[in-house]
Amino acid sequence: MPVATVLIVVGCLLAPVSVLAVWTANQVSNTDRYVANIEPLIHDPAIQNALTDKITAQIIKHLNLVGHANQAAAALTSRGLPRVGTLIKAFAPQLAGAIAGFVHTQVHKIVTSPAVAHLWVQANRAAHEQIVQALSGQGGGAISTSNGQVVLDLAPFINVIKQDLVKRGFTLIGSLPAIHVTIALFSSRTLVEAQTLYRLLNDLKWVLPVLALVLIGTGVYIARGHRRALIGAGLGLAAAMVVLGALLAIFRGIYINSVPDSILPSDAAAAAFDTLARFIKQGLRVLLVAGLVVAAGAFFTGPSVTAVHTRGALVSGLGWLRATGEDAGLRTGPAGRWTYQHRAGLRISAVALVALILVFWGQPTGLTVLVLAIVLLVLLGFIELIGRRPAQPEIAGHVGGRR
Repeated sequence: MPVATVLIVVGCLLAPVSVLAVWTANQVSNTDRYVANIEPLIHDPAIQNALTDKITAQIIKHLNLVGHANQAAAALTSRGLPRVGTLIKAFAPQLAGAIAGFVHTQVHKIVTSPAVAHLWVQANRAAHEQIVQALSGQGGGAISTSNGQVVLDLAPFINVIKQDLVKRGFTLIGSLPAIHVTIALFSSRTLVEAQTLYRLLNDLKWVLPVLALVLIGTGVYIARGHRRALIGAGLGLAAAMVVLGALLAIFRGIYINSVPDSILPSDAAAAAFDTLARFIKQGLRVLLVAGLVVAAGAFFTGPSVTAVHTRGALVSGLGWLRATGEDAGLRTGPAGRWTYQHRAGLRISAVALVALILVFWGQPTGLTVLVLAIVLLVLLGFIELIGRRPAQPEIAGHVGGRR
């Protein structure tokens, strides 16, 4: 039926948009989810190196080591010590390089320390509201735009590093004023696009998933062949997730190439994108596996030769296990007869139980869906295994014929 096909296709097309909508709601608007999303970035070597280079460059710039050395050389020369002044001026670049190397090494140690990792979580938790404001177009806070880029102020991290360097004996750092160096997150054009998408998806974050399920369910219901339509819906859902994965890969390349190395190194940009997009990928993997599981389940319950032979083999195997157990004296008794009489309700209950577990799992993965599908198969097999048809009374005529 064309109408059923259209409904299923539209529902499958809405599924990727639903994944993005739920990600926006759960990972952007929810502080705990956002922090869980952003926290691994500080442990990524590429991000650590980018932060180290940015912070070190700003500290060395504000120290102005060569300038201070030249001033000292000029003062010594003016006081009648030209040789000493010339010597200091000649070695000023080497001295500045050595100090810069020392500062870089110490900054990297601090950036990779648990203290900065803890500060990263605290700062991002406090800045979450500002990020939501930026996405909603309100702006303000540590998140701002500069030279076409959305940037994050690293002043809190520099203050911690300055304090740590002073404790390590580099007291000259303590005299520096507040340093407000920024690191680019993404282009401001991307922010405008994200703001538009955020507003749209934030309004539809619950409507889209429900609408997609209703369209697919309605399409399957009104289709002439329910089982074939269900197979198509499952495969269509899986295909939609593959398309979403491909689009993410394409957008990843566009994003990385759009960020100049002078603003954020390509490896750090890649790490940032992969970390922020990992929950979207997790969601699409869940729906991909779910679609394949539904399609496989619909297929193997159908009338095809492969499905019939597969079911027959499973029933024969379970029957052999039951007979073997009974020969060994293992009988299910009244429980087995009760299970057989109520097998339809038990099957429905097993499916409902697994579905509820999946719905309330929190953050399921593709592996979670696969494991739950296997658990469901085991439950259905167990119902079939212990279910025992009640003994049929002998027919009177047959009994009399044997006399």
